[in-house]
Amino acid sequence: MPEITTPPPRRRSRVAIEAVDGDVQGAVERALDAVDWTRQIPVGADVSLKVNLGWDLFIPGSITSPMVTEAAIRAIRGRVGKIYVVEADQVLEDIESAFVRSGTKAVCDRTGARWVNMTRAPTVTIDRPDNKVLRRIEIPEILQHTRRITLPVMKTHAKTGLSGAIKNQWGCLPTMRHEYHLVLDDALAELTEIVRPDLSLMDATVALEGNGPKNGHPVIADRILASCDPVALDTVQAVQMGLDPRSVTHLQRCAERGLGNHDLDLIDVLGLDPHDTALKFKPARHNAVSRVETILRGSMMKRLFFNTPIFTGCLLGAKAYYRAWTLFRARRAWDEVRRHPLYGAQWQREWRGLTGGNDK
Repeated sequence: MPEITTPPPRRRSRVAIEAVDGDVQGAVERALDAVDWTRQIPVGADVSLKVNLGWDLFIPGSITSPMVTEAAIRAIRGRVGKIYVVEADQVLEDIESAFVRSGTKAVCDRTGARWVNMTRAPTVTIDRPDNKVLRRIEIPEILQHTRRITLPVMKTHAKTGLSGAIKNQWGCLPTMRHEYHLVLDDALAELTEIVRPDLSLMDATVALEGNGPKNGHPVIADRILASCDPVALDTVQAVQMGLDPRSVTHLQRCAERGLGNHDLDLIDVLGLDPHDTALKFKPARHNAVSRVETILRGSMMKRLFFNTPIFTGCLLGAKAYYRAWTLFRARRAWDEVRRHPLYGAQWQREWRGLTGGNDK
């Protein structure tokens, strides 16, 4: 009889959930220490902090907060080499404007971190002929010679259910990455295999529910999550948001490729209990822009709208939609967050500039 062998046990993952309790810096440092981040980032290594700045007319909860970005920089800078804060343009957004208006530029000025718009940075070509979607892609060169730390936001997403550590890496692709929206789950898994974060630190101070990743509604979640396994972190994030992790297809795709654990039985959660402290987030639905794009991409008119000059008109229409939404709907979100004793102050100037508000 053939010898019966037992497969080796799968490696376990750790995810930390720390309550902020009035001290963002302390929560960030406790979360990083809990997942033993120094074993993942060598002494003196240059690092890239991939923030989420995907909207220049942002509301709190839709982007990585400057408070968390600064806390992350201060927590690691005594051990690492150069620190780069990185993000890339989108077809709808001016990332340079988002960098300034979000307060991230002020953070870089205070801490000495270096800003890199990856759309303008040198790239390297990656060939993966066995991939389903990303068989040849251009990746920013900086991600090849630095350790990658991703700083996602806890938020919902109309196309992927949630936006977390895996989805935050989407900004590592060139500007026209929207071309992959109909095959997003496979594309995300293939991209993660190429630029998998070495460390993930999630900003769940002000989260976003509803029609994420942009025009949802802020939620004061008051916590920080961290892990050296981005798939495990997003799996625990789903539980924290009141979502079934099994419903998040791109996480399953990543797990199938061996990129992390999607099985809660293989994840050790340190700090807050993910079930006892779960928040019931409103799920995302497609807003007008996302719904129209999805319909057109699946239709016979795809080439007409996305591969001809008509696309420029589509972009103008989408930009007009988000500006109108900001004008008529963003005030409520800003009013709620700017009154918060800890989180409100970091965005006071931006709130006045974006909504025409005042401090009265």
